[in-house]
Amino acid sequence: MVAESNAPAKPHPEFSLKAWVMGLFMKRAGAGGPSADRITLLRDSDGDGVAEFRAPFLEQLHSPFGMALVGQSLYVANTDALLQFKYSSGISRIVGPGRKVLDLPAGAVNHHWTKNLLASPDGQRLYITVGSNSNVGERGLALEQGRAAIWEFDLQSGQQRLFASGLRNPNGMAWSSNGSGSGPELLWTVVNERDELGSDLVPDYLTSVRDGAFYGWPFSYYGSHVDIRAQPPSPESVARAVVPDYALGAHTAPLGLASAKGNSLPAVFAEGMFVGLHGSWNRRPHSGYQVVFVPFSAGRPNGEVPMEVLSGFLNAQGEASGRPVCVALDRSGALLVADDVGNVIWRVSAAP
Repeated sequence: MVAESNAPAKPHPEFSLKAWVMGLFMKRAGAGGPSADRITLLRDSDGDGVAEFRAPFLEQLHSPFGMALVGQSLYVANTDALLQFKYSSGISRIVGPGRKVLDLPAGAVNHHWTKNLLASPDGQRLYITVGSNSNVGERGLALEQGRAAIWEFDLQSGQQRLFASGLRNPNGMAWSSNGSGSGPELLWTVVNERDELGSDLVPDYLTSVRDGAFYGWPFSYYGSHVDIRAQPPSPESVARAVVPDYALGAHTAPLGLASAKGNSLPAVFAEGMFVGLHGSWNRRPHSGYQVVFVPFSAGRPNGEVPMEVLSGFLNAQGEASGRPVCVALDRSGALLVADDVGNVIWRVSAAP
């Protein structure tokens, strides 16, 4: 299932020089266009690695992004709400409105609109990413309530709670072993950090997500590096900011994340995380625009540089021919990559 989506239309767009310039840069990077607001089903029944069936699966959504299948329920994260739909194996279409389970932060100003979903390994809870409503809190912290965070939602009780905060724009999530061979798996996410501090700041990152932890935004980045633009300052928040596990480079825009567990690629990819780097729109030279692999040892990044898995998304003139978004493993262990500029799903498999 593929979410075909883009930012929701703004009800009353206001002109500003900054927004106009940003729009030009985003257009050059291949972004823009109306949201299709649907989920499309691609089915590879004969297992040859090519989807021979394609059909609209779920329509009339509102900038959908995250999806999670739990038992007989398909959960979809619209930009403003979590919806539940009845699901059964083998169906080719869902017709009719879903049940709204939970409102999600949105509103007239909805800066980071993508809301991603991941079910807990036991299927009892959902984890929901909510990006910030600004670059560094310049619209006021009142508009940031419930944002720049990952929320936990209990499917049995319907209770929600803040799981981790200070994450400017978390997107992809995945589970990974804690390295001890026992105990619960760790939640990991990739985060897009702040802009307007130059081409080499601030590093986007991959990190494990600790229950109750604060990761700095907007007051600091990468631990205790204070951002003086965040007003009023909060020294006590800076003092408790957690340092992320692994830097992915400035403005690489990581969106997709998938654990290596169960993949059928060569052995060098046995332990770690696949990351879809959407790519910079405001950096010279460009960064990102590729899928990389972060090697792990004993359940943690081992310090090695990311390994390039899939590239070629920039042409010789530096224009975007494609931009990787989400990554996932198919049932054979091959890697699937959603490309929202090429409008293609790529499949990466081991050579025969």
